[in-house]
Amino acid sequence: MCGIVGYIGEKDAVDILISGLKRLEYRGYDSSGVAVYDGKDIDVVKTKGRLSALEEKLKGGTLSGRLGIGHTRWATHGEPSDINAHPHLNRDGSLAVVHNGIIENYAELKNWLMEQGYEFVSDTDTEVICHLLDYFYEGDILQAVLKLVSKIKGSYALGVLSKNEPDRLVAVRKDSPLIVGLGKGENLIASDIPAILPYTRDVVIMNDGDIAVLTRERVTFYDYLGREEEKPAAHIDWDIAAAEKGGYRHFMIKEINEQPRAIRDTLRGRMTENGFDLDGIDLSEEYIKGLKNIQIVACGTAYHAGLVAKEFYERYIRIPTSADIASEFRYRDPLVNEDVLTLVISQSGETADTIAAIKEAKRKGSRVLSITNVISSTVARESDWVLYTLAGPEIAVASTKAYITQLTALYMLGGYIGLKRGTVDGRFVKELQAELRALPDKVQEILDEHGNIQRIADEHYNSRDVFYIGRGLDYAVSMEGSLKLKEISYIHSEAYPAGELKHGTLALVENGTMIIAVATQKALYEKTLSNMEETKTRGGYIIAFTKGDNDVFNDVADELVVLPTAADYIMPILTVVPLQLLAYYMAVARGCDVDKPRNLAKSVTVE
Repeated sequence: MCGIVGYIGEKDAVDILISGLKRLEYRGYDSSGVAVYDGKDIDVVKTKGRLSALEEKLKGGTLSGRLGIGHTRWATHGEPSDINAHPHLNRDGSLAVVHNGIIENYAELKNWLMEQGYEFVSDTDTEVICHLLDYFYEGDILQAVLKLVSKIKGSYALGVLSKNEPDRLVAVRKDSPLIVGLGKGENLIASDIPAILPYTRDVVIMNDGDIAVLTRERVTFYDYLGREEEKPAAHIDWDIAAAEKGGYRHFMIKEINEQPRAIRDTLRGRMTENGFDLDGIDLSEEYIKGLKNIQIVACGTAYHAGLVAKEFYERYIRIPTSADIASEFRYRDPLVNEDVLTLVISQSGETADTIAAIKEAKRKGSRVLSITNVISSTVARESDWVLYTLAGPEIAVASTKAYITQLTALYMLGGYIGLKRGTVDGRFVKELQAELRALPDKVQEILDEHGNIQRIADEHYNSRDVFYIGRGLDYAVSMEGSLKLKEISYIHSEAYPAGELKHGTLALVENGTMIIAVATQKALYEKTLSNMEETKTRGGYIIAFTKGDNDVFNDVADELVVLPTAADYIMPILTVVPLQLLAYYMAVARGCDVDKPRNLAKSVTVE
């Protein structure tokens, strides 16, 4: 949450900052602002609202310079407002700061600074940073930053500039993502790679405890003790168009349509004649056979992928598996140790609760394998092993292709573990591989039939309540479908195990209540049919999602969405696609801002 961009070079900083912020607006869009050194002073322009409001405010202005920082905000401390928007200044306007994260001891520091005569104009924790830097500054911004980081507690990524040192831009990272872009005669900082792709493909992923000092010609890295460090650069091969809408109305629908390609990329080179080659991950047979449990830890959509994996691993791989929400995991004194593999799932690799859960698991002796989309992210670096999903940049706040590639990776990992554990044989693995290879074409088949889903959405977008029901794997995927609907359309939606309806939920069903019934598990068809009939007799309007190998639900369903046929265990990957489309088209019909749903941000880097 919150996006940072910084530039030092020979070009006009304003254009570069705005361009970068547009690519980061998914990280926060309550307010935005820029601070630019114009050769004499630091000029700040900031405003409440979307980035377009900032662009309007800059129109016809004279703001110009070769050094600047920009920010797009997702509010934590202080409501969205012009005053609370970043960048923030010290009292004489000689220092400017942008900040992503939370300063946990800001109240204590604020009280102390007020005793020293400092006045605060905003409600943010970030203003503490400005005044502390002012207090410590004695002509060397690096030394002031070193003193600053010894006093503040919490998570933060910082961009700092001083008008007294207009040849330097300083960046700091602790628990919030920040990268450095290495150009020719120019250098940049940003919260995420897409922001700098038009200017350079060479980046350094900053680690926790890194400080970077950028000039036009070079970047020097230091640790928190002020010792110079060498940092390797990575070359990014992403197509810039991958971070743009490419003619689609929204990033979300673009990313839904990218799923066949994303699955192929995640599978490529990882299935062999004898099993799976997962990027050099080498869990020994002895280690895998000695495992008592797999502990899955994740948040939100990634957690729902974990629930699918739990069902698949226990039923087919025959290994006990637990799934926990990361924000709860470390507070329940979890029973993990060296006999438990902790499996972490995160799209961004920067989710604060997930990172904290990794540290808790490792503290207790568990080894950690992560599945993530972002190379060199904190989750990846903190883990013993990492399996990348290779989905490419995902910009829409509501995750789609990241989820579907997480499931793809989880199935491959399950096959890998099952072979080494001896709980599956070569015949099962061949079947699993064939099912996975067939997925891209089957997903494309669903996408090609999107018109039916759009029609259903157009007819039901005014629904007040929507209930998703399913059993087994169908219940796990129903939870993701429900989340997609509520987060982008703002329709109240819940998912329930179909067999639990009679234990309370049926009280909420009335005439016209929309029921999304997911029924793709053959052994559970008859049970699910009975549950659908329970809602039907109470006035529920049933839209059933099932495979095209049965006519069990024809008479009870008001609408039937027929999916390509696949093995029962692989169906969650297919079933989620029409559920994503349904949520998208209902949100569009309701006039919602699909890519930037209210109160949410893409990467949750605070707890």
